[in-house]
Amino acid sequence: MHIQGSVTAISWIPSEAIEGLPKLPFEFGVGHYDEPPPDRIDGPSDLEQLRDADRFREANLLQAWIEVEDGAIVDAGYFGGGLVGSTTFKFGPKAIVVPGVPFEVLRSKPEISGDRARFVQTVGGRAGFPAPRLVKGGPRFRINSATAWTTLALTLHADGSVEHELVGASPFPRHWIYDNDGVLALKSGTVDFKAWYRESHGDNTPWGAAESQAVVAAAESALERELSRTLLSGKVEFERRKLGEGDVLVEQGTEGHELYLLLDGVLGVEVDGEQVAEMGPGTMLGERASLEGGVRTATLRAITPCRIAVIPSGFLGEPELEALATDRNREG
Repeated sequence: MHIQGSVTAISWIPSEAIEGLPKLPFEFGVGHYDEPPPDRIDGPSDLEQLRDADRFREANLLQAWIEVEDGAIVDAGYFGGGLVGSTTFKFGPKAIVVPGVPFEVLRSKPEISGDRARFVQTVGGRAGFPAPRLVKGGPRFRINSATAWTTLALTLHADGSVEHELVGASPFPRHWIYDNDGVLALKSGTVDFKAWYRESHGDNTPWGAAESQAVVAAAESALERELSRTLLSGKVEFERRKLGEGDVLVEQGTEGHELYLLLDGVLGVEVDGEQVAEMGPGTMLGERASLEGGVRTATLRAITPCRIAVIPSGFLGEPELEALATDRNREG
């Protein structure tokens, strides 16, 4: 019996993710942030279309197969690979497209153990334009841009079931992970442009035998993605807050009506002193308090550094708040 499966990562630059002088081209409209990828990917053709439209920096398509006889795996192998996007710079009516530089695709030998086989693949590269900067480690000065990558794992079972994992990834940009059905399932929880810009080069990458562990969070609901895109694409500028690791955003039992949109980082949800859930980028929080008399029903504590947009009371109507509360079974 022939069984195959896949897992896909798309790496893209979200708005407000770049800091310092490198941010200037984005602010002046010369460079651009990426529009969020779709909720679903239907195979390599979708990835090629997104790449040709300059919608992502890299994509890692790990596809693999196994042959099963009498319940045992007798053969296994890879297919799929990587796609590295381009960068478009606009100068008035003119545009310059600079292709990215793909690196060698790294693949581990399939690990066959009993009724399962595990596959690991790293895809990445760098932008094709120069980025002169001081960096951490030798040499102290670099001309080429930093390296971005994802390392994915895929496990195929003899019964046909499929598991996936984000093993590691560069600290920047954002990485979205799609399951065997092409549905958005996981996200990298944090984006750290400063660390990436200074440290992700040479030996500090998988091509130099170093991996960077990724903070992983479950994807938010489709409704939350729709609402957050609408809120952030409008003309209203929402208050921003930053939390350090361990900081409390709201405390259970206190009054409050504001909603919160988690832009980056991972928040823990605590009820009666016990953590019951973790929330990642794109999650909207706080609707329960607005629906239940203005009293917070959980404590929200930063597990990692977080960036948050504050949505004023009354900005969303009761139908939207009820839909949020119903759509995700959580406290907030």
